[in-house]
Amino acid sequence: MRRSNCVACTKRMLTSLARISISAALAVSPALAQTWPNKPVRWIVPFAPGGGVDVTTRTLAQRLGTTIGQQIVIDNRGGANGNIGVGLAAKAPADGHTLLMATTGNIVINPHIYGKLAFDPLRDLTPVTPAVDVINVLVVHPALPVRSVKELIALARSRPNELNYGSSGPGGSDHIATELFASLSRTKLTNVSYKGGAPAMVDLVAGNVQLMIATMAVAVGSIKGGRLRALGVTSPKRFELMPEIPTIAEAGVPGYEAVFWFGTFLPAGTPREIVTQLNGELRKILQLPDVRQRLLESGLVTTGATVEEFTAFVAAESGKWAKLVKEKGIKVE
Repeated sequence: MRRSNCVACTKRMLTSLARISISAALAVSPALAQTWPNKPVRWIVPFAPGGGVDVTTRTLAQRLGTTIGQQIVIDNRGGANGNIGVGLAAKAPADGHTLLMATTGNIVINPHIYGKLAFDPLRDLTPVTPAVDVINVLVVHPALPVRSVKELIALARSRPNELNYGSSGPGGSDHIATELFASLSRTKLTNVSYKGGAPAMVDLVAGNVQLMIATMAVAVGSIKGGRLRALGVTSPKRFELMPEIPTIAEAGVPGYEAVFWFGTFLPAGTPREIVTQLNGELRKILQLPDVRQRLLESGLVTTGATVEEFTAFVAAESGKWAKLVKEKGIKVE
């Protein structure tokens, strides 16, 4: 009788323990299911603080951190034309806790101009969404006797290789955009490379070079101050804050378009659910009026797209710029 009671007691105890275990499991299951984000998120910027990529990232990170309930840590890793920061992101754990804000040059130009990279952006990174298009503008020193794109082309053709343009170096967006302009306009211009767009702009204003394709953010002050003359923007549409400046295509080079962009990427292999969730959150932020206005004032036009659209776009961009790089023989060893 006592044995029977002990067995019954044991069964009751085991049943109670089982119920407690199941209840405990149910209580913690939401935490276990929350795979992203469960710790601070690092957002790599492959350039120094203060530039357009950095401004864009910090503007979005401020809102994203609130939305996902985690701190966003901006990690500026400049150097080697962005390759250092991109390489770090490509090799980071694919758990959604390392993001990358990259540029056209980082993703679809550098792989074609550098002899050897330790990573392949198209293979080692997953596109999430484009963030902004960068407004670039063709500007000349006022001493140059031209007031339109057509006049610049006529002068350049009459003086092949005599007009110097400033750039941030081989493979930079300003270099690539100007080489595309020269190719389509059938002109020959001479590149003068600097250690960045800012020193190139200083020399242009000083008259040491005659022209440059610069970001609107860098050039706008000199344009408004009369120190530079704007001939056209590189985008397919006019810049809404300065609509008096025509596009280069409508001003004399049909088919010209050099739209450079910043976009968010994750390491390849990141779970699809995380990629999709991040895409949705960022696209909502990019549509906020105050975010759009803040970036627009820096010459950055907010965009956004689905993961599928951005993935296809990046592949197409790689082919487009690879063709120009090969045609011009642009290489950096």
